[in-house]
Amino acid sequence: MAKTVEFLFDVVSPTAYLAWTALDGLKARTGAEIVMTPILLGGLFKASGNASPVETPAKSAYIMADCVRVANKRAVPFNPNPHFPLNTMMVMRAIVGAARAGDPGPLIAAAFKAMWVDQAKLDDPNALEQLAETIGVRVGTLAGWIGDDSVKAELRHNTDEAARRGAFGAPTCFVGGDMFFGQDRMEWVEEAAAN
Repeated sequence: MAKTVEFLFDVVSPTAYLAWTALDGLKARTGAEIVMTPILLGGLFKASGNASPVETPAKSAYIMADCVRVANKRAVPFNPNPHFPLNTMMVMRAIVGAARAGDPGPLIAAAFKAMWVDQAKLDDPNALEQLAETIGVRVGTLAGWIGDDSVKAELRHNTDEAARRGAFGAPTCFVGGDMFFGQDRMEWVEEAAAN
């Protein structure tokens, strides 16, 4: 029986983007089921007592430069977003709504691409409208997901549950009872999923 890899993410995280680009290959090589769990990274920082790397300018600059190196090594498109950091609450709610409606994959892919390839300002309603168009969803549908109280509650629950389970940042993966943090642990995630 194939193992399950739970992937906790917020599209605001450049390292979550890089880890996400590795998921298709991981799935193909291991047969693992990938469960995408949207969280709100700022809420997770608060709930876990962690702080965003952007609060330390030298660390923030290093992480972004390292992301460029990793993307180049893996031949993954990546452009540091000049609007970073920004509030992704609306797009993360939309992803929860898309999951409830069926398949969130196209919206997740479009949001990561918008954020870390196209350098979109995803807290701008115009950027959200463009995301809706990209995936062929009516703007009103996207707005409905964003404003739905049960969607808001689910995103809060996902975030609180992540903190309860020991997560403190994104990306975080769980394979069984084992937790792995960071894009640089994806080969360990794959090893856990394969064994």
